[in-house]
Amino acid sequence: METELLAVRGRCLVAGVDEVGRGALGGPVTVGVAVLGAAAAPVPEGLADSKLLSARRREALVPSLRSWVRDAAVGHATAAEIDAWGITAALRVAGHRAFARLSDRVDVVLLDGRHDWLSPPPRAGLFDGPVDELVALPEVVTVVGADRRCAVVAAASVLAKVERDGILAGLASRYPGYGWERNKGYGSAEHIDALAALGPCAEHRRSWRLPGVRPDGR
Repeated sequence: METELLAVRGRCLVAGVDEVGRGALGGPVTVGVAVLGAAAAPVPEGLADSKLLSARRREALVPSLRSWVRDAAVGHATAAEIDAWGITAALRVAGHRAFARLSDRVDVVLLDGRHDWLSPPPRAGLFDGPVDELVALPEVVTVVGADRRCAVVAAASVLAKVERDGILAGLASRYPGYGWERNKGYGSAEHIDALAALGPCAEHRRSWRLPGVRPDGR
């Protein structure tokens, strides 16, 4: 789809956007942005949605993806920010943090999914996150299955996944016992058992109904 946009619009920059960690019990939510121009080289061999690739393959792809795209960035929102703003606003802020790191302004955004969580709401409210972190964005086009249909979105997905996985692996030494390096914050049996035995730590999304945790948070 990005090829069609580049052909129709001529010399423009297309950004692909995907998120990682939305459904996790702990750790940040992460948004990757990858940018292509009309002069993009052929798609790197083996690129696919990050969920379809092994961790080793994702990591091996990163150098070629960085060379292939014109620009790329990753943004995060912490577990505490998710608790404070809600997951949709946290996703939005993480995405805008990524866009703020880009060198060039893009002309159109391809966003994976049906819902445009990236564009600022018409009226910012109490739970919409910090308005001062939102940047100006062009047209956002939502595409169901974009992480499989659009190479630039798949690239964003891989870059976000690799960076977030590294963060979660680092939590294993700070908060041992939860198996962060294996479950990456998701609700595996090991993680749920640890929540029941240890209770939540500072990296868990305490506003969520965490399995294995009593209503009083213990």
